[in-house]
Amino acid sequence: MRRRSKIIIIILAVLTIAGSGFIIWAETPLGPMNEALDALKTDTKVRVTTGEWLVFQPNNSTPHIGFIIYPGGRVDYRSYAPEAHAIATNNYLVIVVKMPFNLAVFDPNAAQKVIDSYLTITSWAVGGHSLGGTMAAQYASNAPKSLKGLVLWASYPASGNDLSKTQLNVLTIHGTLDGLVSFSQIDDSMKMLPNDAIRVEIQGGNHAQFGWYGPQPGDNEATLTKEEQQKEIVQATTELLMKIN
Repeated sequence: MRRRSKIIIIILAVLTIAGSGFIIWAETPLGPMNEALDALKTDTKVRVTTGEWLVFQPNNSTPHIGFIIYPGGRVDYRSYAPEAHAIATNNYLVIVVKMPFNLAVFDPNAAQKVIDSYLTITSWAVGGHSLGGTMAAQYASNAPKSLKGLVLWASYPASGNDLSKTQLNVLTIHGTLDGLVSFSQIDDSMKMLPNDAIRVEIQGGNHAQFGWYGPQPGDNEATLTKEEQQKEIVQATTELLMKIN
């Protein structure tokens, strides 16, 4: 009996240590860089509010289209503030959601709470970077009618989330030097997207430059600047949102 008790204590101790290790790992995300923090400031074009969500609201207009961004795995959600801010200047409400343990897999339906909170927005797009995009695609597979678009930044749907028969406007955009998501993975994913899905390749772009959080282990070095890659991301995403009404 004592031996059994000792074994149980050891197992509980191991599980406690493992759980603590996971929490420490998950709660020490990459980023944000200083440029991302600067983008959290309200200016003449965009009003920014922070909290559970980062909300980027156009100052001089009332948008009817919203875009929800899921951050990449173990990336601080503030790291996506620069592109969110830039997209909002085009008369879109843009919201970046904070994920539990900085991993979208723990709340793939986070977009629903946002949608339920902004009833003046009549059409929505959801998207995300890397793991965030995969979870956004999972949400999109069972989304409300108000969801009209899906944006995948260096990402693709999981095998169980076939969106090929949906009416969604879909953009998949990736860098040619991405060290974490391969061309073959993007190629294979296209069959799970609608036939008219738009695919954009950023020549010389990598994985980490979809956000502002610095280098990422396993990634390749980009041959274009972060500003240049971000410009292409914002342009392609804005063009997708323009198709939504």
